[in-house]
Order: sequence, then C-alpha cells, then structure tokens
Amino acid sequence: MKLLEEKIIQEGRALSEHVLKVDSFLNHQIDPTLMNEIGLEFSERFKNQGITKIVTIESSGIAPAVFTGLHLDAPVIFARKRKSITLVDDLVTVSIHSFTKNETNEISLSRKFLNEHDRVLIIDDFLANGEVALGLVEMVNQTGASIAGIGIVIEKSFQPGAQKLKESGLRVESLARIASLSKGKVTFFNGKVEEFIS
Repeated sequence: MKLLEEKIIQEGRALSEHVLKVDSFLNHQIDPTLMNEIGLEFSERFKNQGITKIVTIESSGIAPAVFTGLHLDAPVIFARKRKSITLVDDLVTVSIHSFTKNETNEISLSRKFLNEHDRVLIIDDFLANGEVALGLVEMVNQTGASIAGIGIVIEKSFQPGAQKLKESGLRVESLARIASLSKGKVTFFNGKVEEFIS
C-alpha cells in the first residue's frame, strides 16, 4: 500500500535492525485518515469472504480493526491483556509472547461475541514472529468460528511470522512488507530502499 509505505518513510524510525517505531501514526498517536484508508484496503481485500466479526488485540490493533469493521459493516472484538471485573464469564484465554515488548501476556475474550456461525477476519498492527496472530487464531478456533484470513498493517518479512501463518494454511494480507531495517534504512519487500527522515 503506497500511502502506508510513504508514511513509514516520512515518519517511521528504525530503533534497531528488528524494531520499527511508528508511534506518530499507528501505535501511540493515530492518524485517522490513514487508518480509514487502511480499513478500506483491508475491506477490499476481504470483501467477498462473508466476514461477520473482526478480532484484534489491544491496543494498537484496535484502530485499524475499527476502520476495517466500518467498511465491512462488522463488529470488532478485541482480546484483552488485562482482566476486567466485567470480563469474567465464559472466557477464551491464551498466553502470547510479544517480541517488541519482550513479555508474555495472557489474553482473553468472551465467548458470547463469537460462535460457530461467525466468519472472522483477524487484524493486527505488526507481524514479526507471529506469536500474537497465532494466539488470536487459537482463540477464534476455540469458539468454533472460522477464519477468513489475517490482515497485517506492517509485516517484518525478515522475521518468520508470515511464513508460520501461511504454513498453517492461513491467508495473510500485509499492507507494507519490510525486507530489512538494516543501518537505519527501510527496504520494502518490493526492493525499494528509503532512508528514514530524522
């Protein structure tokens, strides 16, 4: 997605060869115009899949998921990382490890929002090692719902996540695929190399 790639070039920052900082538009401050375009792009890619629900994880997946839900006219359910006093009954829970935060969290969602009649699109902001996406897949599978695919805003193609998901038979649609973050430069999977603007 050209618009997203341009935003990454203009505002992203490589903190290391593995970490891309995009907090000015995706995972701290949110650019609603860009999120709307991201939602529209995901809706176009999955429009004929009969999506009834969208599943994501708090918090950075929520914005792209909500805009996708808007365009697909489907409710968005987000897995919670922290237990709430209102989220106690009939939960689906799995443990996931976050590469970026280097921590393991137990995530939960209520079974009352998903069942075997649902067709689910999973949305997340980043795909690195695939642990979060696989955790969400496991949760959806436990409810009996079917998975249409996984929409990823930014895929770090040099890490094994996308391959793991595809080997599991899952459809993965990534809007920006990064081949390298070496030496402070972003190389997109299409071969285009751009230096970050400081």
